[in-house]
Amino acid sequence: MSQQKPFISTSFSYETLEETLDIKPKGTQVHIGIPKESAFQENRIALTPDAVGVLVSNGHEVLIEHNAGEASHYPDKDYSEAGARIVYDKSEVYKAPVLVKSAPVMEEDIPMLQMNQVIISPIHLSVMKAELLEKMMEKKISAISFENLKDDSGTYPIVRSMSEIAGSAVMLVAGQYLGSGNHGKGVLLGGISGIPPTKVIILGAGIVGEYAARAALALGASVKVFDNSVYRLKRLQNNVGQRIYTSVIEPRILSKQLKTCEVAVGALSSQSGRTPVIVTEEMVSNMRPGSVIIDVSIDRGGCFETSEITSHEHPIFIKYGVIHYCVPNIPSGFARTASHAISNVLMPLLLEAGEEGGFENLIWHKIHLRSGIYLFKGALTNFHLSQRFDLKYTDLNLLIASQR
Repeated sequence: MSQQKPFISTSFSYETLEETLDIKPKGTQVHIGIPKESAFQENRIALTPDAVGVLVSNGHEVLIEHNAGEASHYPDKDYSEAGARIVYDKSEVYKAPVLVKSAPVMEEDIPMLQMNQVIISPIHLSVMKAELLEKMMEKKISAISFENLKDDSGTYPIVRSMSEIAGSAVMLVAGQYLGSGNHGKGVLLGGISGIPPTKVIILGAGIVGEYAARAALALGASVKVFDNSVYRLKRLQNNVGQRIYTSVIEPRILSKQLKTCEVAVGALSSQSGRTPVIVTEEMVSNMRPGSVIIDVSIDRGGCFETSEITSHEHPIFIKYGVIHYCVPNIPSGFARTASHAISNVLMPLLLEAGEEGGFENLIWHKIHLRSGIYLFKGALTNFHLSQRFDLKYTDLNLLIASQR
């Protein structure tokens, strides 16, 4: 059969079609559960009442355990007014498909976790155990950690905020323990006209170091920063906006500076494993009596040889006449500010998850979030954890692509 040519008549009128827009499928409702943290010294809560209000008005459901926000001074009343449901039974909260915690998952949480649940929480490597991970893997859980969560600019927003809080808090703590009220030396941190400024030494030029330096300079102290990364020292100087004494970590120079300082701050970070110890016991014994050491790196072992973990209730001990403040999780001592900072990161994330129709779609579209995921439907997708606990590692990108 010969193909007919299309017949065109002049009486036809051609009209353009209306433009059709590509409309995203309707989002889903996210059910979020926030338990009260029983972990040691955890005062933060991961969503503030204001953030809950935004989520609820976008059609999501939030369950909060009774008194979960109490330690950061957010009463139940604020949450229920924001539209959350207050629940008195812990296991009820754990039935929510999305669980948001401000402390890591503990042994006692495991029996209450649901199959295929999504958990957003910190991981504290020091308390993480292989059997915890294995049990979470059995329940096909997907888990996102605060520490590794990246935003679209490639930085870690929660870690950054917590480091900013810790850095700023360090100088407040130092000022407190230098005062006579706490058997300190009776020195005003910073100083006044006619009196040489207090000397502050900061080890580590990361975010904690930078914010500690800012606070110390604002009080009028003289600041010296040590770090082995010249790039970091340069960045700190640019960000602080003035020339300050910087040096690579050279034991002779460091020990000489420590002998004459009033405050020494340990703010070294290490990507994996323990912080290097760079201040020996001998260096500490040569420091002035009444000076203050604040070891922010204590979360990962500390960078002063004399450091031992202390608590918010008994924050200091004295060794060689030097006051040591080694409280892990400093931001928890400023729980309301810290909660607000975490909430600012998680609230938009949860909203996006709702708009995209669940976390799976969100991870598919937003590649930067993938670094924060250490479990995906029960598969371990964090290389550090798999190496450390000798568990099977699965590449998240392959896993997601294979499920599409």
